[in-house]
Amino acid sequence: MANVVETKKACSVNPLKMSQPLGASLAFLGLDSCMPVMHGSQGCTSFGLVLLVRHFKEAIPLQTTAMNEVTSIMGGYDNIEAALLNIHKRAAPRVIAICSTGLTETKGDDVDGFIATVRKRKPELADTEIVYVSTPDYVGGFEDGYAHAVTAIVKTLVKPLPMQADQVTLLPGSHLTPADIDELRETIESFGLRAIVLPDISGSLDGHIPPDWRGTTIGGTPLEDIRAAGASALTIGVGEQTREAALALQEIAGTPLEIFDRLLGLEVNDRLLQRLSAISGKPVPAKYRRQRSQLLDAMLDGHFYTGGVKVAIAAEPDLLLAVGSLLHEMGAELTTCISTTKSASHALLPAEQVMLGDLEDLEKGAADCDLLITHAHGRQASERLGKPLLRIGFPVFDRIGNAHKRMVGYRGTMDFIFEFANTMLANMGHHHASDWPLTPEALRAASTHPFIPTDLAEASV
Repeated sequence: MANVVETKKACSVNPLKMSQPLGASLAFLGLDSCMPVMHGSQGCTSFGLVLLVRHFKEAIPLQTTAMNEVTSIMGGYDNIEAALLNIHKRAAPRVIAICSTGLTETKGDDVDGFIATVRKRKPELADTEIVYVSTPDYVGGFEDGYAHAVTAIVKTLVKPLPMQADQVTLLPGSHLTPADIDELRETIESFGLRAIVLPDISGSLDGHIPPDWRGTTIGGTPLEDIRAAGASALTIGVGEQTREAALALQEIAGTPLEIFDRLLGLEVNDRLLQRLSAISGKPVPAKYRRQRSQLLDAMLDGHFYTGGVKVAIAAEPDLLLAVGSLLHEMGAELTTCISTTKSASHALLPAEQVMLGDLEDLEKGAADCDLLITHAHGRQASERLGKPLLRIGFPVFDRIGNAHKRMVGYRGTMDFIFEFANTMLANMGHHHASDWPLTPEALRAASTHPFIPTDLAEASV
């Protein structure tokens, strides 16, 4: 269990943390025919929009209530009403999703009351669902905003329905990419189950060319599927951040839940497949047995480049846990771990300490490390220290293909091991030759590596 400490600095230097409204906006972007709206100034929305566009390299529908000095003091009802009417008229979304900002939270706008009043005064909005979530950006972080938004979607739109034994609700964490979601959907459906993904950015932010243009999101979880989540036989959450929404589904519809703290690694994916096999009554498909065998071989090949490597990681809590746990299992040493906000995930991290800090804290702690792992804003620290950087999380704006990067399942775990090992191989000049024990003795030692079954029959799930 990691000891969690908070930085005592008077200000943040090269911030690691992203805001709650930005995380909530990402969740809303996973709904089909949706218009996310930030209730705040234009600058708040513009800043988030830039990060989303640069990371996904896609057009992002994101609107603002455009609060100014006067409306911030007098209250934002008129701005909320005008935004809802304009969006309804021009884009005709099926869902308008509003998140607050620090500006309107400080003022204390009663947005739930505003929405109720607009509903009474403007009957033309009757065919549009409106979701609101409180996300002040002076507390919490990106992961918190995403989690609260998914919970708000569930509480607003899901109703109890007769259970469908072959239907599963998947709640992906904010650290999962569109490719991750596609991988998990394929896995669930391979057992003959129907997967409702909430939210589903694999349909809206996967980098495809749409057949037509709309002002709203194109792809994502349809409104009908959100409502149908009340009939699922099981809720699967990926990341501790999904527990809040999973519990809300349980309270509304009585849906049992299982939270996987990560799906990057061997044992956790074994458990997922066993759970899907149990609920479907079907055996694990042969292709996953093959993929598991390939992952075991990848772990054997890759551990030469992970064993003993000192790593400094800075990431949101669930992503930090996923990456840190796998690297620990592969023999790496987690010397510096920086995160953004409090989370139950920190108690599971195999490190001595997690600091809630910024990228300056990462840079100071990484002086004796071999590799830095964080998002693109860590590139300056990497350059100053002369150490390689492996990019993960959000935002990564100096690389393309972020939507197609896979880090879940057996194949995603393999991909990450290869990326890590290849990053170390490309920077072998930073290490002494003895650090890379490609010797007969090392190969013999690998035969008793804890991840390699002594009996090959153990390789089956």
